[in-house]
Amino acid sequence: MDLLEIISWIAILVGIVQAIIITIDVLRFPQKMMPIMNIVWPLTGLYFPIIGMWAYYRLGRNSKNNENDHMDHHHHNHDDKPFWQSVFVSTTHCSSGCSLGDMIGAPIVFLTGFTIAGSTLFADYTIEFILAYIFGIAFQYYGMGFKKQDNPGKALRNAVKADTLSLIAFEIGMFGWMGLSHYVFFTEAPTPNTAVFWFMMQIAMMLGFLTSYPANWLLVKKGIKHAM
Repeated sequence: MDLLEIISWIAILVGIVQAIIITIDVLRFPQKMMPIMNIVWPLTGLYFPIIGMWAYYRLGRNSKNNENDHMDHHHHNHDDKPFWQSVFVSTTHCSSGCSLGDMIGAPIVFLTGFTIAGSTLFADYTIEFILAYIFGIAFQYYGMGFKKQDNPGKALRNAVKADTLSLIAFEIGMFGWMGLSHYVFFTEAPTPNTAVFWFMMQIAMMLGFLTSYPANWLLVKKGIKHAM
């Protein structure tokens, strides 16, 4: 086992442990105002070692058991939270939907042997983008409080409007790293049955988070997405 593989396993295990810890905590103190965050935070811990854990406990954790206390806590935090932190949480919401699609898409391409123009990378790009878009819109739709919407169609259009730019920005960062991993970093590109592949995916998702942060900043600033 070489050094890169050892680092890969460490990063993956840290992500898994973080996701488990956050999931247990979320079950104890669920996010009642925005239930979709009960999925978002474990996913953030899974692909974002250390920072994902910090973000949950510093920015996202609900330590209140009482519904009314939680509402007061939520509004208090929303009022006091710096703008960059609100955008950060909004970015975790967007990035988790994208990451879930990417995590599902890569094994599908690998197991089916699907290629586009003879390239598994192009197939990865296509399948992962489609799934990321579906999950991203779904996360946004649920996150916008769709149950309170009198017009589900309008709610869906708003979700598409709020998530499309940030999703594209995320995939630019992620796909850029995937391309480097496929063509530059390795003589033979790693595949989803290796730890190195998933470590590269972790890095790609973190870069996707970074490239989507400015897009989320703009969307929140213009009121297209709500601050979280």
